[in-house]
Amino acid sequence: MKFEQILPFLKEGKKVFRTGWNGRGMFIVRQKGYPEGISCNRQTAEAWDLSEGDLFKVNPYLQIKNADGTHAMWVPSIGDIFAEDWEIKS
Repeated sequence: MKFEQILPFLKEGKKVFRTGWNGRGMFIVRQKGYPEGISCNRQTAEAWDLSEGDLFKVNPYLQIKNADGTHAMWVPSIGDIFAEDWEIKS
């Protein structure tokens, strides 16, 4: 599939990946974020010069599960956008 074809699936909460990625088990998801806010923990408060417990609002974003099991925010590369090897993880 093309990148634009997987967007509706991401919005539905599906996991998607590229067959061209080298890492096994990698996929991306849409995180809903916290548009109404969430109480920030100490780590977030220190990073953003807030007080622990302050309301921290987060817009939706994409997140990737890396081959080593870690997770990170994700932004598609030009190669990802124009790739046609996207699939839905079952």
